Parts: sequence; C-alpha cells; structure tokens
Amino acid sequence: MENYDELRTLRHTASHIMAQAVKRLFPDVRLAIGPATDNGFYYDFDTERTFTAEDLEKIEAEMKKIVKENLPIKRFELPRDEALALVREMGEPYKEELINDLPEGEVISFYQQGEFTDLCAGPHLRYTGSVKAYKLLSVTGAYWRGSEKNKMLKRIYATAFKTKDELAAHLEALEEAKKRDHNKLGRELEYFTTVDVIGQGLPILLPKGARVIQLLQRFVEDEEERRGYLLTKTPLMAKRDLYRISGHWDHYLDGMFVLGDPNDEEKECFALRPMTCPFQYQVFLNRARSYRDLPMRFGETSTLFRNEESGEMHGLIRVRQFTISEGHIVCTPEQLEDEFKGCVELVQFMMKSVGFENDITFRFSKWDPENREKYIGTEEQWAEAEGMMEKILDGLGINYSVGVGEAAFYGPKLDIQMKNVFGKEDTLVTIQIDQMLAPKFGMEYTDRDGTKKSPYILHRTSLGCYERTLALLIEKYAGALPMWMAPEQVRILPITDRCIDRAYEVATELRAAGLRVEVDSRSEKIGYKIREAQMQKLPYMLMIGDKEIAEGTLSVRTRGGQDLGAHTLEQFLELVKTEAAPPRSGVSR
Repeated sequence: MENYDELRTLRHTASHIMAQAVKRLFPDVRLAIGPATDNGFYYDFDTERTFTAEDLEKIEAEMKKIVKENLPIKRFELPRDEALALVREMGEPYKEELINDLPEGEVISFYQQGEFTDLCAGPHLRYTGSVKAYKLLSVTGAYWRGSEKNKMLKRIYATAFKTKDELAAHLEALEEAKKRDHNKLGRELEYFTTVDVIGQGLPILLPKGARVIQLLQRFVEDEEERRGYLLTKTPLMAKRDLYRISGHWDHYLDGMFVLGDPNDEEKECFALRPMTCPFQYQVFLNRARSYRDLPMRFGETSTLFRNEESGEMHGLIRVRQFTISEGHIVCTPEQLEDEFKGCVELVQFMMKSVGFENDITFRFSKWDPENREKYIGTEEQWAEAEGMMEKILDGLGINYSVGVGEAAFYGPKLDIQMKNVFGKEDTLVTIQIDQMLAPKFGMEYTDRDGTKKSPYILHRTSLGCYERTLALLIEKYAGALPMWMAPEQVRILPITDRCIDRAYEVATELRAAGLRVEVDSRSEKIGYKIREAQMQKLPYMLMIGDKEIAEGTLSVRTRGGQDLGAHTLEQFLELVKTEAAPPRSGVSR
C-alpha cells in the first residue's frame, strides 16, 4: 500500500474513533458521513447541539480513551435487507438512505469497534490503538449531500498523522495558513467585505481591492490587444431562447439565476449570464464571414453570475457574482493548433507575471462516456476534440493529469489548477476546444473553395476570475503584493507638520511619474506611521524631515524594514522604475 493510502486509511480510522467518541458523549446524535480527505478527515452529525470548544476537548479526551482501549476493528458484510434492518435498529436514517442508493449487487460492508458500528466501505486499521497523533480543528455547518435543500448538519474537521512530530508540523503550517487566509487577511487589509443584507457570495470590493482588480484588468486587456484580440461588451442577461440554443438551459439551468418563471412559455423569461460565449458569438454573426476574417479573437472583461450552493461559498474564491477575463477564438480547423498554443503561451505569461508559475498544475478534463446525458455531441466528435487537445498538450511538453467527467458539456478543457493556503484546489484558468456550438448558432464562414463551413471555437480565459486571482494573490504574498499591482505603492511620511507641504509636493511629482502615492499628514510620531504603513504591506515609505528638505532628498524605507538611506527624487524613481511597471511580453500579432 502506498504511503498516501496508508495515511488516508489512518485518517478514515480516526474519523470512526471520533464518531464513536461523539456517540458515547452525545447518544442522541445521528451519524451522516465521515471520510478521509487530503489534509485530514471530518464527520457530519445531525444534532441540535452546537459543538463548542469545550465539547471538542471532551471528544478528544474520549478518543484518547478509545485509542487506549485498543479495540479490534472488524469488517463484516450483510445482504441489503439485513443491512437496512441493522441501521434502522441503530436509529441511523442517513445510513439507511445511503444503503438505498447503492446499486443492486453492491457489497454492503460495516466496521465494528467495541460498541460502535458504522456503514463503511473502508479500509481501516486493525486496532484503534494504532491511531496516535490526531487533533480536532473546527466545527462548521454542512448540508446533507451538499444541497441547501437538505438539512444543515454539524461537521467536525480534524486531522491525523502517523507521528506526533508530523502532526505538530502540520498544525504549525495551519497556523501560518490562517495568517495568510485571504478571507481573514483580505478583510483586515480592507480589500473586501461582505454584508448580510446583500447576500452570501456577493462581496463588496473596497477601494484597495477594486484598485487591484482594475490594474489586473487593464494589464490583461492591454496584453490581449497586443495579441490581436477584439474588445467586446455584451449584455449581462438574455432571454432563455439564447440559452436554449447554446444548451445551457438544458445542461446548466440549476446554476443560473432566472428572472421569471422558467416554466411559463407565455411570458418572456430572462436569465443572468453564467458565461459570455453565446453573446460573443453574435459579434461573429453580425455579418457574413470568410476564411480571410479568421481567426477572430474576442476578449471581454465579463461579469458573470452562477448560483453556487451556500456551502461552497468562500471569501473571494467562490462567489455568485464575479468578473472574468473571458474570450473566444473563432478559427478554421487548420488554425486550431496554433491558436490553442497561443492561448497556452498567454496563460503562461500571465501566471509568470503574477508569480503563480510554480504554483499551478494542469488538468486535461475529458468527458465521461458512461454519463452521456451530461454532454452534447457524438462519440466521434468527442474523440476528435480530445485527440486534438492531447496532441497539442503532448507537443508542448505540458505535464498534466487527466480528469474524466470534468469536461464542459460541449468540449474538453485544459484546466489550470491552483490550491489555496488550506490545500483546496480550484480552477484558475481554462482553455476549451469546442466544435459543437458553432453549428447550433448557425456560425459559418466561406472557405477558399467557396463552400460554407462551421468554424471551431476556443473558449479561454487568460487570468481567469479576477476575484479568485485576488484571493490567491493575497494568500501567496501574505498581503504584500508585488509593487506593480499594489493599490498604494508609496506612502510619504512627513516627520513634522512643517514638512507637510514638501510631502505633498513630492507626492504630486511621483503621481505625475505614474506612481500611486498617499501622504500620511497626521500628527503622529514617525515610528507609529512607519509601523502602520508596514502593517498595511506598502512597498515603500518615504520619510521627509528638516534634514531631507535641506538636502533635497528622501529617506527611503521598504515594507520589509530595510533602510535604503537618502535618495533624490530622481534616484528613487530610477530605483523603482522596473518594479512599478506592469510586465510586458513583447508579443504582438
């Protein structure tokens, strides 16, 4: 057994020990599920009780007793009717539901340790005494089966390792992650906030956060323009008729915000857009096209809306309204490979520019032929599209994993994945091959031989979702963003009130040079001003006192505490010139 599997088995065993401890302390609790995860394990409980920090201490103490008892862990199987009778006798309705959902002929297994029995596929260790190093971490709410239509359960998160040293190292890393968590740090640094009366998954970008996203958007739009993209601006909503043509009405309706009754065919029904593709297609369809027009590269800073489940919301990483660097390339089949490579190169440039190049992984997301109702198109079309993407990726030498069932309903994807500080992976950027939707919209071009043909389409983002990118930037840099994207690049700190006028003069000159500058003119001690600027992660502080005014200099200090000494204004501008400027690829088409 691989080491990773051994660790998951240990954690799965620990989840049963935790559930046993909870049942001993709170017998009325009903059990839901308790899987191992990449970073630990959890168990969901149905109870009216709110688990407190004191409860977690009691549960840990009871787990210690169970471990010390070194109970043998025994596996047994039952026929469906006997399994159902057992969980009904145990008073576990969630287990009954799980059994009823198992396919006919599926093995139904249980694990027993002492007085505790649980429905489980396993595997587990042989004795409870084999679990030595564990820690209960937190309590949260979780809907049964992840659906807000179901009951809210209480979830206890925990972790376990083979040794106490490994556990201690992990807990130390968790503490560091908490310090970097954008959901905490981003609020403290006033990048964003959320308001109950506005709603979950609908963050307010405060001036600093809004400025960073504006800088990123300008950076992306300028780079895309150099690469031949045509800027579009399309509506935020459309009638259901548009989504019916694209297939989103049939395949994505649950994820959409619908305005009106979707079942009333007599009245107009609109939906907020969850994607931009069918809107940008209308630009192509605005007039007749020939092969000479292709490729056409459309880019748009798009605001999108997706009806995510409440339990999936997390800060800026997963929200219901977000902005994305979305684009579509309409091309001939012969142009597809070069255009796909251009998309990959653009993404690689973007990832390097923001410092993510060593943090991302690539996933080749394919369809699942065993679940055909999720997709449109024929097996031959999917085989062709996936074959093209595989050939391109292999030709580029990209090291990728394969995700079966992760494709869009109309085509395979290259997903660029990144983990947050807690190890949860999300998709940052996608590039998709689509040969299905152009015919649905009647998109055609006249080829060299005079015949009408359907183009291929690449759906792609270059930096992905700006809100998610901002969250990951805050976490990666612990709030100390690179200077070119910092909302405030320089703060000028006059040492005395008589230096304030000179501070504003310097600020005017620095702003004229393109820097984002503020003056702290408060009547506070200079040490206090410096500490506050450092806590706000500002790249540079410029102190101006009587000596600096007399000598025509600035005293330069970095956010890391480094004193760079006296600089003239011209010397400082030369010092930060490269650091303050957005990256440039030099690519143009």
